[in-house]
Amino acid sequence: MTSTSAPPGLAWFNALEEHAACAALHEACASTAWAKRLLAARPYATADDLYATSDAAMAELTAEDLAEAMAGHPPIGRPKPGDPASAREQRGMAGASEELKAEMLELNLAYQERFGHVFLICATGLTGEQMRDAVKERIGNAPEREREIVRTELGKINRIRLARLVEED
Repeated sequence: MTSTSAPPGLAWFNALEEHAACAALHEACASTAWAKRLLAARPYATADDLYATSDAAMAELTAEDLAEAMAGHPPIGRPKPGDPASAREQRGMAGASEELKAEMLELNLAYQERFGHVFLICATGLTGEQMRDAVKERIGNAPEREREIVRTELGKINRIRLARLVEED
């Protein structure tokens, strides 16, 4: 996802009024702190500059900021109705068997009980089975370790969503 020239949508994003740009960023990530950091660094010369700012902002999020960001994500297997991003990102669960969907629901609930938030994974390109295996593997993590994995996964999701935002005409 590296580019050397500004994609067509980057000039559009740079020119947006602050309120509209904030709304666009909120679609990518529900963290107010993350969005403020990205807004403050506008205008961006390249998409890579935007991605680097996103990565730096993600690294600085507090536990509360991460909780706010995670609150914007639906559980795996239950994308938000009318939200094309979550449906697209969770496409791997769309064709899953009812048995796998039921298992994912149970695992999501167990994970949420253990960590206090939804299981977050960059689901783009993953199958339902891969997502299930990931939650099974990660549910045994220490909370501190899991928080850092969540931060990494959220960063991946944000990059994908930002790319869609700035690379569209």
